[in-house]
Amino acid sequence: MATTVRQLKDGDETALENFQEAFRGELIQPDDPDFDDARSLHNAMIDKRPGAIAKCANVADVVASVNFAREHDLDVAIRSGGHSGPGLASVDDGLVVDLSDMTGIRVDPDARTVRVEPGCTWGDVDHAAHAFGLATVSGVISTTGVGGLTLGGGHGYLTRKYGLTIDNLLSADVVLADGRLVHASEDEHPDLFWALRGGGGNFGVVTSFEFQLHPVDTVVGGPMFWPIDELETTMRWYREWLPEAPEDVYAFYLTAEVPGAPFPEELHGEKVCGLLWCYTGPAADAEEVLQPARDVAEPLFEHVGEMPYPAIQSMFDDLYPSGDQWYWKGDFVRELSDEAIAEHVRFGEVPTAKSTMHLYPIDGAVHRVDDDETAWNYRDATWSMVIAGVDPDPAKRETIREWAREYWQALHEHSAGGSYINFMMDEGEERVRATYGDNFERLGAVKARYDPDNVFHVNQNIEPAD
Repeated sequence: MATTVRQLKDGDETALENFQEAFRGELIQPDDPDFDDARSLHNAMIDKRPGAIAKCANVADVVASVNFAREHDLDVAIRSGGHSGPGLASVDDGLVVDLSDMTGIRVDPDARTVRVEPGCTWGDVDHAAHAFGLATVSGVISTTGVGGLTLGGGHGYLTRKYGLTIDNLLSADVVLADGRLVHASEDEHPDLFWALRGGGGNFGVVTSFEFQLHPVDTVVGGPMFWPIDELETTMRWYREWLPEAPEDVYAFYLTAEVPGAPFPEELHGEKVCGLLWCYTGPAADAEEVLQPARDVAEPLFEHVGEMPYPAIQSMFDDLYPSGDQWYWKGDFVRELSDEAIAEHVRFGEVPTAKSTMHLYPIDGAVHRVDDDETAWNYRDATWSMVIAGVDPDPAKRETIREWAREYWQALHEHSAGGSYINFMMDEGEERVRATYGDNFERLGAVKARYDPDNVFHVNQNIEPAD
């Protein structure tokens, strides 16, 4: 059993003091007035109390934190944006290595690359790159941290055209469990670089990410909603249309409840299904792209138009601020069978105003990378599904949890078997193995080389191979 920070202080009162003296950032402890703010996570369903929070100012602080945790046998969690659904950005009684103050970004517009520190959010990256008419692949909420999303694989509005986030990762600087700083790329520590691309936080603390950027400036995007009773008709159409659509066309399928402003008042509270569009082709061609969706069923509402790419990236930010209750389950999906669609119809009316189901396309460019080229193992899937029970009221915790679990259970037999690890709660080794499939044993071997004592185990853990 790991040592707690309290036990360490009781047994060696100078250890924490010595660490604090050598630390340039801020070391926050439970009796500090800002402790509760510092320990809070995006998912308010998770309530962890670390023994200490090391808010790192630089790479030297990260090295010192990792060495301190290892030398004193403390559980250590790594925090970037704090959006982890199961709360893996924190740990009870141990040390949180908080990277949120490390927010440097440098864009090279000629090379179309960006170097990003791990405390950045994707909104930070979008802002910096958009000044040059560039972007890279990320998620759909701009407050998400760069670190967790990237290490889990990363998919979003640009995925069909430019692949996963990890397909655009060029290199990474990593603090290993023994305190060494290494550079990982195709040419340096290639086995580590392979594992970082989808293997989560198992292998070290990434202190710098280098991404490929692409010419993305203005897109045509926004929501299109149908009445919920059109779910079967529209999803049957969507399953045939999406895989054949040009890669400039991205549209994820959703079920939801229409929120308040800026939507028309008469639609507030309506249960809907629909699409969230992001079209990167010529704006003049957008109407031709959108019309088939209008023809399959008359939209209840649509607000699709030209906008800067950062605007669509941040569209959900206000709807999903930090502090809501979250419970989500995910699966990769190769095809939407009639039986699966029937289950979507059965569970389609979401239980609370913020709960939702999304089917994110992960075909196109993703399929042009082989399963064994990165740790991501489901290159043949067509969608990454998430069922998210969300509500600000703790009294609705069980309602959203049970809806998500029952919905997922009904659909799991129709899935590809594994899940995007960033859409998993704390679901155990069997689910982790299912997610990595044939890559799991190789990941265990890389883990044994770079973290043989499993120092980094507060994550979707892969134990070192024997």
